Amino acid sequence: MTPVSISWKNLRVNKLTFFLNVLLIAFGVGILTLLLLSTTQVSEKLSKNAKGIDLVVGAKGSLLQLILSSIYFVDFPTGNIPLEQAEAISRNPLVSRVVPLALGDNYEGFRIVGTDTSFINLHDLQLASGKFWEDNFQVVVGAEVARVARLKVGDKLYGSHGLSSAQDIHEEHAYILKGILKPTGSSADHLVLTSIESIWKMHGNEEHHREKEITSLLIQYRSRMAMVLLPAMINKSTSMQAASPAKESARLFSLIGIGIETLQWFAIAIMLMAGVSVFVSLYNSLQERKYDLAVMRVLGASACKLFCIVILEGTILTSIGSVIGLWLGHTGMELIGYFQDSAQARLTGWKLLPQEFYLVGSGMLIGFFAAVVPGIQAYRTDISSTISKG
Repeated sequence: MTPVSISWKNLRVNKLTFFLNVLLIAFGVGILTLLLLSTTQVSEKLSKNAKGIDLVVGAKGSLLQLILSSIYFVDFPTGNIPLEQAEAISRNPLVSRVVPLALGDNYEGFRIVGTDTSFINLHDLQLASGKFWEDNFQVVVGAEVARVARLKVGDKLYGSHGLSSAQDIHEEHAYILKGILKPTGSSADHLVLTSIESIWKMHGNEEHHREKEITSLLIQYRSRMAMVLLPAMINKSTSMQAASPAKESARLFSLIGIGIETLQWFAIAIMLMAGVSVFVSLYNSLQERKYDLAVMRVLGASACKLFCIVILEGTILTSIGSVIGLWLGHTGMELIGYFQDSAQARLTGWKLLPQEFYLVGSGMLIGFFAAVVPGIQAYRTDISSTISKG
């Protein structure tokens, strides 16, 4: 028999102990995998969606809420701002690019965003089929919208008032689907894009002679000086507020960072406990198998082979636990993503990260070190005294 087959047979002798040790390792690796997947994907989403956006201008309120609603489309807007004031900001010499946004409606849970071609250029959006809107009540949808709603170019879409409700449907006007975007991995995949004029007409702004409003502005600076001067000017001399995506994203991570760090240490503690448990199991098992080991030596097995057999027992046990832990982490992440209400914030478990190989390696090292002392004892087995004692 090979050392691997002998080690595997020895592990299966006490199935309950084997199961408990695997479970401890699996829980530790599973929690760490879950945290790794979630933090990595959130960081990637924050970075990808905020790329090219230096400042967000909107109605007074929570700065973080303004960022979440205007860049990541996962929160309610802080309100609307007058078009006249927004245009004044657009003409400021400190501003290089301005992307206007008008929110307020949804299509089957996907947000309808009124904007212009600057949004397309900002995110470098490309069409998979059809073309971009050219007139009012024409829309372009993201890849996920088309997939989930099973849309094709030429279909009619009826928006609902609000950002998530499907009850108050605007039946007086239908949107015509003109194009479907290629997948981007950003919030654009979950959006229905149209002109701002369509949003105004849908809500009767022109018919009732209301003052035209938009939800927010996405701004790119013209120079580094704008980073200091523009936010201060907007916050102090207008009825609007300016929020920095980089600053607010960092604040968001600091708020959730404490909880993540606590869970990480908890998972590491579980894995260390598993290492101790593996050590105790192998040590006790070795005491019971001293006679068998001595017989193996008599039959020709070398001391090094006995050492390797014990080391393999610890490594195999923790390797199995680590692989199961990876599966638990990915499955748990997918389940969490499935039950998330916001499509834009949805995370997936079917994504393999390079860092996960380090988790498996760490699990194997724990098994190796836990088996070193029992392995040395097996190596030093006294054949004559053990055989004589029976």
